[in-house]
Amino acid sequence: MPATRGEMFAGVTVAIVTPFKNGEVDWDDLGKLVEWHCQEGTDALAPCGTTGESPTLTHEENERVVAFVCEKARGRTKIMAGTGSNSTSEAIRMTKAAKKAGANGTLQVGPYYNKPSQEGYFRHFGAVAEATDLPIVVYNIPGRTGSNILPETLARIAEKYPTVVAVKEATGSLDQASQTAALSDLTILSGDDSLTLPLMSIGGKGVVSVVGNIVPRDMMALVKAFAAGKFEEALTWHRKLFPLCRDMLSVSTNPIPLKAAMKLLGRGNGEMRLPMYPLDATGEAKVRQTLVNYGLLKA
Repeated sequence: MPATRGEMFAGVTVAIVTPFKNGEVDWDDLGKLVEWHCQEGTDALAPCGTTGESPTLTHEENERVVAFVCEKARGRTKIMAGTGSNSTSEAIRMTKAAKKAGANGTLQVGPYYNKPSQEGYFRHFGAVAEATDLPIVVYNIPGRTGSNILPETLARIAEKYPTVVAVKEATGSLDQASQTAALSDLTILSGDDSLTLPLMSIGGKGVVSVVGNIVPRDMMALVKAFAAGKFEEALTWHRKLFPLCRDMLSVSTNPIPLKAAMKLLGRGNGEMRLPMYPLDATGEAKVRQTLVNYGLLKA
């Protein structure tokens, strides 16, 4: 397998939530979240991703959130700005804004709903790469976008565009991730918390994490243990984290259960924008029990 290109986002990047209050971005709470992650030592933050409810943010809000997070972080943690779109021109616009704001890289989701061909994917990411020198992390999540960016296409993109440095692998397929690793030198990051250890076992270098919004140090402990060759320790962390990843995040669509969990932990009000809608009492009870089982809440 080729050596991976720049591993600037190796480790744990937390896909940070976007707090809302009365339908608007809650800037005060967002600032508190960024500060907390800086204090926790979180390796990087990814604002305006799926977990950040980017589909419900206007493009202007997206740019403001990214700039705000960059300003509050003040270089204490890296910023992987979610600036992808199903419109190439809009992705370019938001990526240029993220570069100006001081982001370290950009998370570029595969164009959703459009279902582009593999050639369309190649040209889309190529256009973004040609428009700015900001390092690009391709986000492949067919379950959300409706189509899959194949390993051969990723390899072709990586070969032509050196600023495409990594892929957030959220296909759920270790076979596909293995093929991507065999064909390219892209840094592979898990897009599913529960698959972080399995992906690292085939060459992955970390995760873009959802549960890291709650337990960033635990996720970092897993990744660091594996990177240091402490495989039994990494497995212990995997087994501890797995129920939190599976039982909590499977209750409903991300970030619905995550925001419920954060509210239960006294971090935010749980507000979302439609069409995201809070859990019912049964769902919230399941989330609460998972937090109790993990030791984050008292029974």
